[in-house]
Amino acid sequence: MTGALSHIRLLDLSRILAGPWASQILGDLGADIIKIERPGKGDDTRGWGPPFLPDAMGDASHDAAYFACCNRNKRSLALDITSPEGQQIIRDLVKTSDVLIENYKVGGLAKYGLDYESLKAIKPDLVYCSVTGFGQTGPDAHRAGYDFMIQAMGGLMSVTGQPQGTPGGGPVKVGVALADVMTGLYATISVLAALNHRAVSGEGQHIDLALLDVQVATLANQATNYLITGKAPTQMGNAHPNLMPYQSFPASDGHFILAVGNDSQFARFCELTGLAGLAEDERFLTNRARVENRDILTAKISAITVDRTIDDWLALFGREGIPCGPINTLDRVFAEPQVQHRGMQVELQRPDGARLPGVGNPIKLSKTPVRYDIAPPFLGEHSRDVLTRDLGLNEREIEDLIARQIVETNE
Repeated sequence: MTGALSHIRLLDLSRILAGPWASQILGDLGADIIKIERPGKGDDTRGWGPPFLPDAMGDASHDAAYFACCNRNKRSLALDITSPEGQQIIRDLVKTSDVLIENYKVGGLAKYGLDYESLKAIKPDLVYCSVTGFGQTGPDAHRAGYDFMIQAMGGLMSVTGQPQGTPGGGPVKVGVALADVMTGLYATISVLAALNHRAVSGEGQHIDLALLDVQVATLANQATNYLITGKAPTQMGNAHPNLMPYQSFPASDGHFILAVGNDSQFARFCELTGLAGLAEDERFLTNRARVENRDILTAKISAITVDRTIDDWLALFGREGIPCGPINTLDRVFAEPQVQHRGMQVELQRPDGARLPGVGNPIKLSKTPVRYDIAPPFLGEHSRDVLTRDLGLNEREIEDLIARQIVETNE
């Protein structure tokens, strides 16, 4: 059985998270991913630890767990692209590739002759995806962009955290690099769209993807709320600006999530909790009314929920179809029976025998399921393989490149 994209080859000149996230998804779907890395150092995230991946003996290796989160199903070619010989190897690989993803600063690859216009002359139907902080055009195009600053600049932090003026209140970043991850998802969508267009027209194209654009686009209802009202939303903690009750509530042993999505669910919730009168109260009859009287309703519900344990409430609401859930730490996430059933933890083995746990791909395809063929590679693990099998270089030519430090292997 082959992957849905097993006919696609992709050159990955990206580093850190957004670009590698996209290429890993495409690799899981079967694409052949050749990851180009700097000799001696590789992708920056190889050093972003601790924690570090275990080696075959269980000791810490030189590669960080961060690197492993977005670099499986890739062949690592450690290549000095600042050298004329390295640049020529990229050009030769482009001739048989379908996609290239890069996240250099605007114009950064042009000095090496590896920009879109240069490579388009070699491979007219190439899909070339550039991921930057601010895009290829505009007054900030020259600036470097990192997830943290983009979450702030793009508005996500302004709606994340406890309300201003409360203990611990004020803007807070999301606990994962969400701007990077979402940009990786949009990059994946863009590449697939461009490949589909190429299949119809024979044309390649340049994809210009910016973290800031993605962050603004994914503000979703919060952005639309502002554009309609002219009023900028602020932090609301775990509450929802447009739904009620849709937040965390206290139990006798902690907090749990209640996510009531419509009026009938609210009526049933009130019946189960002995608050039946609230469902008939004009202040709470509709979601609009409940949002307008949020503080009063929150106090009434909290006064009831605090009397029983989290497990008691989850069991009761779960049986009756009221959306609710625990606030899990990661150890409990991966212990969830549903998470285990869905195969969201996987394991891959490196050539040295080390077995590495990882997070599964959530895409479930009935005919062409995702694949986990290659563990996050050692730096230069596949250099010799790529040069021999993909470019046809002989042993003498490869040894010469290694001796001149244009290519590195992990041998």
